[in-house]
Amino acid sequence: MKIATLYRSRLAQERGTVKKDWGGRVSVALIYPNYYQVGMSNLGFQVIYGILNDNPAIVAERAFLPDEEELSIYRRTDQPLLSLESLTPLLKFDLLAFSLSFENDYLNILTILDMSKIPLMSKERGENYPLILAGGITTFMNPEPLANFIDCFLIGEGEVILKEFFQTYLDLPLSTVKKEETLRILAIEVEGVYCPSLYKVEYKGDGLISSFEPLIPSIPSRVKAVRQVPFNGPLRRSRIITPFTEFSDTILVELSRGCGIGCRFCAAGYMYRPPRVIEEEEIFTSFEQILAEKNSIGLISPSVSDVPGIEKLTSFILDRDGEFSVSSLRANSLTKGLIENLKRSGQKTLTIAPETGSERLRRVINKKLTTEKITEAIILIAGTGFFHIKLYFMIGLPTETGEDIKDIIGLVKSIRHYLIKESRGRKKIGRIRLSINCFVPKPFTPFQWFPMDTVESLKEKQKTIKRTLSVEGGIGISFDVPKWAYIQSLLSMGDRRVGQMLLTTHRNNRDWKRTFRSSDINPDFFVYRARDLNERLPWDFIDHSIQKSYLKEEYNLALASIESPPCKVGDCTRCGICT
Repeated sequence: MKIATLYRSRLAQERGTVKKDWGGRVSVALIYPNYYQVGMSNLGFQVIYGILNDNPAIVAERAFLPDEEELSIYRRTDQPLLSLESLTPLLKFDLLAFSLSFENDYLNILTILDMSKIPLMSKERGENYPLILAGGITTFMNPEPLANFIDCFLIGEGEVILKEFFQTYLDLPLSTVKKEETLRILAIEVEGVYCPSLYKVEYKGDGLISSFEPLIPSIPSRVKAVRQVPFNGPLRRSRIITPFTEFSDTILVELSRGCGIGCRFCAAGYMYRPPRVIEEEEIFTSFEQILAEKNSIGLISPSVSDVPGIEKLTSFILDRDGEFSVSSLRANSLTKGLIENLKRSGQKTLTIAPETGSERLRRVINKKLTTEKITEAIILIAGTGFFHIKLYFMIGLPTETGEDIKDIIGLVKSIRHYLIKESRGRKKIGRIRLSINCFVPKPFTPFQWFPMDTVESLKEKQKTIKRTLSVEGGIGISFDVPKWAYIQSLLSMGDRRVGQMLLTTHRNNRDWKRTFRSSDINPDFFVYRARDLNERLPWDFIDHSIQKSYLKEEYNLALASIESPPCKVGDCTRCGICT
């Protein structure tokens, strides 16, 4: 099979694909650095595709990391990586724009550039190569590990920054202006643009950052992240429907963005402040149109059960012969009406996230969820109908003890007990599926100063949980791989020097152990080191409008196991967003 045949077959089963003539337009290859099935399941990627193609001056096509079948064809033919829509080599585009959701996809960026016959290092790419852009939540937090490979980062929400970026970019005399001058103009004129080559980083003898300064006085010393406030405009939804995704033939719709609970480990809860919801009138008008197009809808929100009017909306969908699924639920905001609607829609598994087994540790992370509320939610779910339950937990959290691990086991057994008790008289009892994840510290959270737990400690905790719960009936367990959590932490918390480790690992055929053995810098410096509250952090040059003093206050409250109040948008100035 040829790549052209494979891609045309894929396109033939899509609905909503945009194909434009290239004549007189700026060409953008929008790249998700993972497989097609993963990228097309990402609502943010789909929204950006729509934003770009809504601009008549732009032709935007997609590219992905080749799967095994594609990879074998590319290797056999030695042809450069092609776009999906027009089978154009990525090398021929004006811009390549990476959409980044996960740090562990960073190596895939280098693979994609390599397969496209494009030099990996930005300083080695001359005027004839595309401009390389990157955006997405991982770049909002800390773009520095990718600083040597990316020409320009877009720090902020796409609805705002893409409009401003292309207004400026399209006004440039692109046939004559050089790349360095293009970057300088973009960095000066477009809020949220960060061009690493225009900044210099210096380090102290102990490895800490001593200075981070722009090379040109007119370049801002801090890059302000941009966000869409107020949260208006068209509903964010899938632009392309395809059977080859996790959400097969389903339209994904974003109901809200951000979360006001303030869990201290959660990057999204800080990156997307203030929390925002779509106006009810806009939602119902849009859903009339969506249901006329497709009856299967995926509702996306940090917690769907927190969305105002969610019972009314889900009833609206069902009454029009639609069906829906939800991304996540909060135990203390579940209602019988919502669960009844989930049952009517045919959803078989409900997901909630206790995160920890003990109430003490839930206070540390600011979860605002008691064991009593978790139990009430399980009783409500089981009493309403047959459901499997998926539970998310974290291990390796700051201040965690052996007792906290035992409390996870105790809580799961208790949940199983209530599930059986409330399902009495039924032929089947729902199963419990545990997803046990390793804590990874994230920038711009109160936990950014804490180290990650050691790989060895995490493995022991996993063994304890597995040994005890695997003998229990009706419980399945999946675990994070601690060594990959270590890599994620390195890429999350590292500075520009981690970029050299990325490059070496790419050249070492993805062998991280081999890279670490030869590295001049110990990766433990970034992963296992507790940071001083006053040290300069690699991402401190980004301005998210969140006061560092607030994050320090939350850090100290965590150590004291004290919860803080949730966001009161417009009525609170604690974090700085609403000042």
